[in-house]
Amino acid sequence: MKFRGKVWKFGDNIDTDAIIPARYLNIWDPQGLAAHCMEDADPDFVKKMKPGDIIVGGENFGCGSSREHAPIAIKAAGIACVVAKSFARIFYRNSFNMGLPIFESPDLWGKVKEGDEIEVDADAGQIRLIGSAAARLSIQPVPPFMQELIADGGLMNHITKGRKK
Repeated sequence: MKFRGKVWKFGDNIDTDAIIPARYLNIWDPQGLAAHCMEDADPDFVKKMKPGDIIVGGENFGCGSSREHAPIAIKAAGIACVVAKSFARIFYRNSFNMGLPIFESPDLWGKVKEGDEIEVDADAGQIRLIGSAAARLSIQPVPPFMQELIADGGLMNHITKGRKK
C-alpha cells in the first residue's frame, strides 16, 4: 500500500468530537458524515482538502467517545490515510474495522508543515517527505491481518468476502 498526498496537520488529543461533531451522529450516510469531517477542528477543512490528502496528527489522535462515525467520516471525505504520533486504542481498531489506513510515526509531526507532500509506503515501512532528498522516516508496521482488513475495505467486507469463498 502506497499513499501520496498533501499534509493536513492537527495537534495532540484530537478527539472524535473534533473529527465528527456529536450533532451529526444521526447521519449514517458516509458522504453526509464526510461533509462535516474535522469541522470543529477546522471549519473549512472539507472545502480545502482534496481526495488523496493525508492527515498528520499528534499524540492520542481519535481519543474520546468510541464511535465508528469518526473513521467513516475521514475515509468518506477522501483522506488516503492518517499518520499520527499515537492513536487512541478504540479509534485505532475502529479505523481498521472501517477500512481507514492509519500509521504511527513518532517523528513525522515535527518534520512536516501543513501543505507539504508526503508518500506513505506501508509495505516498505517508511514515509518519504517529497522534495527532501534524504528525508525518510520509519513507520510502525501494520500487522498482516489489519492489512487484509484495509485491502478489503473494512471488517464487514472482509467477513463477507470470506463467506463467498
